[in-house]
Amino acid sequence: MYEELEALLVGADVGLENSLMLVEKIRQRVKAERVRNPLLIREMLKDEVRAILAADHVPLRLPGNPSVILVVGVNGVGKTTTVGKLAWRFRQEGKGVVLAAADTFRAAAAEQLAIWAKRTGAECVRHREGADPAAVAFDAVAAAQARRHEVVLVDTAGRLHTKSNLMAELGKINRVIGRSLPGAPHETLLVVDATTGQNALQQAAIFHQAIGLTGVVLAKLDGTAKGGIVVAIKQAFRLPIKLIGVGERVEDLEDFVPEAFVEALFGEGQ
Repeated sequence: MYEELEALLVGADVGLENSLMLVEKIRQRVKAERVRNPLLIREMLKDEVRAILAADHVPLRLPGNPSVILVVGVNGVGKTTTVGKLAWRFRQEGKGVVLAAADTFRAAAAEQLAIWAKRTGAECVRHREGADPAAVAFDAVAAAQARRHEVVLVDTAGRLHTKSNLMAELGKINRVIGRSLPGAPHETLLVVDATTGQNALQQAAIFHQAIGLTGVVLAKLDGTAKGGIVVAIKQAFRLPIKLIGVGERVEDLEDFVPEAFVEALFGEGQ
């Protein structure tokens, strides 16, 4: 039974170290509580993982005027799509939204964000290709203040977390936003691809050290990926999982609900 639990956890991308820790916790509980029913042992596992994910869980916060959300992550994880889905959500709530095309390194990045802006009814601030990303973010905040829009979403370049110069650039964006609007960015969200596996833990470590993350978005959870890596991220950095991407439609960005996630992660037949 314990080997099966361990295999289940590792297969869900929870990671070997965390899997061993969780199984040992279960082993101790079973012994202390004299549990004999295997089904109860499985429920114990769910309880332990749920407790990890639910601890200090904080939903998306919008305390500013405007509120600035900085979206970061490596190439290909779905940052721009996440920004577009967030824009849709806030526009549906009646909020004014400004999108900052701070990915000035990739030729099609600003175009892609402009399409999302048109699709969602948001405004898009963009500069020429190769421009200073921090200047784009600054202008977006200024535009939101001038037009009294409630939300600024800053889309950044897909940065390899091993490139120190790009991480320094991200730090500059962070500082410029903070100077233009004290307290901003109010959220700094790391987008993680659910299929990435254990490399996402290293991504979280580097980004958190560089700029200080406030939460995680688990994208691309609509395939076979379990996304259990967020358990390891939460354990290591106490970062709340804020949102999950569950499809390609604009509305397929949901609030993270620990209970529902655990049921899906360890549901029957898994």
